[in-house]
Amino acid sequence: MTRSKFWQWRHARPFWGGLFVFLGGTEIFLTVKAPLPVIVHVGMQGFIGYLVPILLALLGLLIIFSPAQRLFYSMVAAVLALASWLTSNLGGFIVGLLLALVGSALTFAWSPSKYAPPPPAAPPADLDEAPYQEKDEAPYRDEAPYRDEAPYRDEAPAPYRDEDEAPYQDAEAPGVQPETSHSLPRHRRPEPGLLSGE
Repeated sequence: MTRSKFWQWRHARPFWGGLFVFLGGTEIFLTVKAPLPVIVHVGMQGFIGYLVPILLALLGLLIIFSPAQRLFYSMVAAVLALASWLTSNLGGFIVGLLLALVGSALTFAWSPSKYAPPPPAAPPADLDEAPYQEKDEAPYRDEAPYRDEAPYRDEAPAPYRDEDEAPYQDAEAPGVQPETSHSLPRHRRPEPGLLSGE
């Protein structure tokens, strides 16, 4: 079942959270501008009463069109929604306050991985054909070891008996521990009794 482009766009962002924050800011702004004979003004008046709902509406649009910063936008929207209780007619007579809080909570909880498309299936490889190579390329070796990598050995290395055979160790390098039976992993240690103290 193919989805419409709008469905895919809407599910790639916290659409409903941003819409609720935008509607909450718009509702708070309309109650501040409403020509009602009885308007409850609590707290600071003037510019801040208009600034909070405008910022809420702007945050709602940012949540929809810039979802990468959704966590920051949702936290700022929640703080501004609570601040509208004091600055803008009790948060737009509580309706705008609740819309903005629900929208910020939906935005904060939204996860982009829920509707992520599944990865495309790889085409089956034909085992009879060799992989494509340029003419100048060396043949592909899947199991070539790295230069710094030593091959894995099951048997434990023989302990050094003579000082002449001991590997070169830089005396000035701090933190370099000489190879003893206690510095090796248990499966690579020499057999007990070969070194003193075991």
